[in-house]
Amino acid sequence: MTYTWNVPEDDFNAIRQWFAEWTVNVADVDFVPARDLFEDNVASFGTHMDVVEGLENLENNQWRSVWPTIEDFSFLLPTLKVAVSPDRRMAMGIITFSSTGIGADGHRFQRPGRATVAFSRSRRNARWKAIHTHVSLNPGTPAPSHGKRPAKS
Repeated sequence: MTYTWNVPEDDFNAIRQWFAEWTVNVADVDFVPARDLFEDNVASFGTHMDVVEGLENLENNQWRSVWPTIEDFSFLLPTLKVAVSPDRRMAMGIITFSSTGIGADGHRFQRPGRATVAFSRSRRNARWKAIHTHVSLNPGTPAPSHGKRPAKS
């Protein structure tokens, strides 16, 4: 199976919209609508966890450890790269993000990073859902952030 970075415009736009929605969820600390973007058996890893399987584990072990502690989160949509399988049922998105971390003493710092998300769908016109995520900070960026924003949901 060969992937290409020259993908159909509707697939690129759908995955771009997926990242735009997830941006809002992370920025608003809004867990409930974020779940709809993922398959239940998603497998992921990130700053606060080793590989975990399952949406509940991802939310409890990664999202809830990070989202409330940061501010100003945004995926940088112009940096998005998308690859799609020839049958258009699997895809991958690579993107950078920006956020603000909060030091233990309350000072704010830039917290840039990058993400890779693998997507799947049951048929060509179905909505893309994430089956894997890897979100990491750029090298040299401090990982701990100490904000305490309340969850919207």
